[in-house]
Amino acid sequence: MSHSPIETDALIIGAGPVGLFQVFELGLLEIKAHVIDSLPAVGGQCIELYPDKPIYDIPAIPVCTGRELTNNLLKQIEPFGAQFHLGQEVSKLERQADGRFLIGTSLDKHFISKTVFIAAGVGAFQPRTMNLEGIDAYVNQQVFYHVKNPEQFANQKIVICGGGDAALDWAIHFSEIAASVTLIHRRDEFKAAPKSIAKMRELCAQNQMQLLIGQVTAYTAQDELLTEITFTNIDGESKQIPLDDLLVFYGLSPKLGPIAEWGLDIDRKQICVDTAKFETSIPGIYAVGDINVYSGKKKLILSGFHEAALAAFAAAEYLNPEKQIQLQYTTTSPKLHKVLGVKSPTFE
Repeated sequence: MSHSPIETDALIIGAGPVGLFQVFELGLLEIKAHVIDSLPAVGGQCIELYPDKPIYDIPAIPVCTGRELTNNLLKQIEPFGAQFHLGQEVSKLERQADGRFLIGTSLDKHFISKTVFIAAGVGAFQPRTMNLEGIDAYVNQQVFYHVKNPEQFANQKIVICGGGDAALDWAIHFSEIAASVTLIHRRDEFKAAPKSIAKMRELCAQNQMQLLIGQVTAYTAQDELLTEITFTNIDGESKQIPLDDLLVFYGLSPKLGPIAEWGLDIDRKQICVDTAKFETSIPGIYAVGDINVYSGKKKLILSGFHEAALAAFAAAEYLNPEKQIQLQYTTTSPKLHKVLGVKSPTFE
């Protein structure tokens, strides 16, 4: 183990809306949490799949986007100082002799936690990869599924594959700084913001980038470097395109991943829980939001919020079995006002 593990009372897996609200509910009960997510930013599906699409069924908020919901939740949980560990997947979870859980991530971070909350939505999002034999050898060298450092692509010959927001946004961005940009999509229809599509077509008309309809069918390498790809159009005609970097944005697919091996009771890729505590078949591990299943389950954000509240109370009892946990209201409780860092109102 590279360094000593971080010790915590609660570890939340998943930083979507339900994982974020779990921080809040635990915080009210003075339980501090660390949060891990496989994505590079908080917000889960809301940010990855529909950041700008309206959501209408959050109580008391007539309409908000996925991004607004995420930002509001982050603001709401600010008093609790949760620490986020992003861009990494939980790779192992083992119960220790003292009853606590040892958790390890794909970035070799380790945690020892008394309780674990799985709020992993439909699982860890992984980029859909390019299906060409041997291409994996070039990932993060010349083939990229995420852009972490845009500057590294300046003055490069870039090929971008995909037809969604990420593909178009980066194609537009790199048309300014790259030596050349070629966008490849399997059809001449795009699932992206209309203004991005219009901008991309305008740049193509100005010869600042080019659009090819078809797919990448092969690649050529020399001295362990990718030198060109073979593009095949819808009529089956092929041509070589020289490149320095290949950026692939085929979207994300959720995978249950290592969670499947933790010995939890699972039904069709969902974790079975009781509806009093939202505890899994392993005491001290809770599952909230889309990842869980029980009789009458509805996959709604608001259901996840309710589940997070009950799971927090169950965890407080699990952590302090001898202590009576009182239900207090944020409207009237001076104790909760102190925890939230707000002034207690004086009622006339």
